[in-house]
Amino acid sequence: MKRWNGWGDDKNDLDFKLSESAQGFLEGLIGKSTALPDATLDQVMVKVPESRLPEHELVTLDAEERIRHSRGHSLPDWLALRSGDFGVFPDGVAYPESSEQVQTLLQYAQDHDVDVIPYGGGTSVVGHINPEADGRPVLTIDMTRMNTLMELNVESQIATFGAGTVGPDVESQLKAKGYTLGHYPQSWELSTIGGWVASRSSGQQSMRYGRIEQMFAGGRIETLDGTLDIPTIPASSAGPDVREMFMGTEGRMGIITEVKVRVTPLAEKEAFHVVFFPTWEIAVKAVREIVQNKVQLSMMRLSNQVETFTQLKLAGNEQVIAVLEKLLEFRGAGGEKTMFTFGVTGSKAQCKSALKIAMQIAKKYDGVGTGSLLGKRWEHSRFRSPYLRHGLWDAGFAVDTMETAVDWDRVPETVASIEKAISGALSEEKERVHVFTHLSHMYGQGSSIYTSYIYRCGSTYEETYARWEKTKAAGAEAIVNSGGTISHQHGVGKDHAKYLLAEKGPLGIKAIQGLVDTFDPKHQMNPGKLLPEE
Repeated sequence: MKRWNGWGDDKNDLDFKLSESAQGFLEGLIGKSTALPDATLDQVMVKVPESRLPEHELVTLDAEERIRHSRGHSLPDWLALRSGDFGVFPDGVAYPESSEQVQTLLQYAQDHDVDVIPYGGGTSVVGHINPEADGRPVLTIDMTRMNTLMELNVESQIATFGAGTVGPDVESQLKAKGYTLGHYPQSWELSTIGGWVASRSSGQQSMRYGRIEQMFAGGRIETLDGTLDIPTIPASSAGPDVREMFMGTEGRMGIITEVKVRVTPLAEKEAFHVVFFPTWEIAVKAVREIVQNKVQLSMMRLSNQVETFTQLKLAGNEQVIAVLEKLLEFRGAGGEKTMFTFGVTGSKAQCKSALKIAMQIAKKYDGVGTGSLLGKRWEHSRFRSPYLRHGLWDAGFAVDTMETAVDWDRVPETVASIEKAISGALSEEKERVHVFTHLSHMYGQGSSIYTSYIYRCGSTYEETYARWEKTKAAGAEAIVNSGGTISHQHGVGKDHAKYLLAEKGPLGIKAIQGLVDTFDPKHQMNPGKLLPEE
């Protein structure tokens, strides 16, 4: 069962406690801190009010179920989970096992004037699944019992899944038949295939397999006005694409119940490699040349100097890292070095060719190859980052992220602008913020930018939240002013909604609102998300 107040499930204890050296490193950067007290589940249980929903055979009104479906994993959600101050709880939770049961639940919502929140893995980091205050009764529809591979068309390489299938189950069911989807967002262990479509997510190996919009071929959507089936057509010029129309709608227009995706035969070989470049400026030129030459890599990630420094400091094995740094400095990658991680996936011949071309370009820019050892470490820990919040929290630190995407000509200045804005957001309080960035999901046109930041918790939850508000607003304003998207891969939800106007413009917002009004005229479907407040 999903952990009620953190990342992961109740069966694991992957909290990744900070080592003494890692804690000392952070304290040296931003100061010592003290952990805030955590509420217990029993303390939260007594705060759950009576449900406002009429009874229904598919709906549970159980208090603990309502707690476990109240929040996602944004930093405000984390503070709510840890403090026990949840605010609003859903009035009930349903676990449908078929599209027909979803339609039954939507009819129930219409009959009783109930708001509906679609729920996948609960991994949202921007407030997608939080009930609105002072609204109608709220029903959360948890899709995770619709979790099987329903059909595999081998000839067309189209697989049909229940929308509540989580990442590991998607891959295990396909692997048994010799295929893969290849969609690996950092939330892969817990997030669902329907949630990926609803939030337009991107996986770590999108260079080979594509983002979810390239994978999503069609499916079934239950709306308040009936069922919509989207056929699997390879390409069409017959007007606007309804398939595309529903992507990224975050439950505002209906509930995705069946997802048809384009799958790929399992690769013969896969390996991850690491190269260090002398400086950030040189590294950006190198990776841009690699991606614009369409080298067949499966993933690319370029850490800037501060992220590289931070990762090496927090890696453990201090003696091994010291030897590595001496070797890198001897070969020209010293104190300003940046780390480039990339993957090759496919046939043995494809991997050999792609690795050769990538390394030729890297060496042209004085890149220092270190083989696949560090790449294997990245592969082993690729889904670890969400668990790190536990270890940081126990040491009194809060961590969050900002992400965007811009064209290549604006990448360096955008990174600098975001980092400067966040690092200075708490200067009036004389608080330091540790900020670092990497590029990933690179395209010929530009790149995504993923910035992480760590700051000290305040003496209270309210103070800690206020610090988040300042850092989040500073980073978001920097993104908007740089002309970047407010979200490359996390969606809009509640936290990003007020920034959407800058990207879409008034007419674009009006068009999206028109679609929402067509499918949900009373705004019962996940109200308050995606669009700016009305």
